[in-house]
Amino acid sequence: MARLHLVRHGQAAAGWGDDADPGLSPVGSRQAEATAERLAASRAPCALRSSPSRRARETAGALAARWGRVAELDPAFGEVPSPSADLAERAAWLPGLLAGRWSESDDAVAAWRAELVAAARAITADTVAFTHFVAINALVSAAQGTDEVTAFLPANASVTTIEVADGSLEVVDLGEEAPPEVG
Repeated sequence: MARLHLVRHGQAAAGWGDDADPGLSPVGSRQAEATAERLAASRAPCALRSSPSRRARETAGALAARWGRVAELDPAFGEVPSPSADLAERAAWLPGLLAGRWSESDDAVAAWRAELVAAARAITADTVAFTHFVAINALVSAAQGTDEVTAFLPANASVTTIEVADGSLEVVDLGEEAPPEVG
C-alpha cells in the first residue's frame, strides 16, 4: 500500500489560452512554498514526480529543495492533450471537456487518461506528484468509479491524497477546493 499525494501546480502566470507553458505567478510561487512547507513538516521525504510543464516543475521545486531531491519528470502526470496547439482553440475546447464525461472524450484524451491511471496504479511507494486540475480529476473519477470529467475543483497548490493498493485507487482526501479557474 502506498499514498499518492497529488499536488495541483500553483497559480500560473498566464491562462490556458494565453501561454502554452507558463511558469508560476508571484502568487503561485508563494502557494508552492506554503504547500512545500506543509508537506515537509507532515511526512518523511519520498519519491517526487512532476508533470513536464513549467508551472508543475516550479511547484515541485519548492519541496524538492526542502528534501534535497530532484522531482522525476513523468509525462503520465502531464496536462490533458488538447486537439489543437492553437491557444485560442485550446481555450475554447477546455470548457466543453470539463463539463463532459470521460466516456465522451476523444481518443487522445482517453489514451492520456488510461496512461495516467495506469501510472498511478503502478505506484508502490509513497509519492508526491505535481500535476494539473484535469489530471487530478481523472484520477479521482477513476478511484470513485464516476464518469464526470470534473469530479471536484482542486485549488492551486492543493494536495489530493489517493491510496494505491494492489492496483486499486481509493481517495483518502480531496484537499482544498476552489472556483473552477483552470490555468
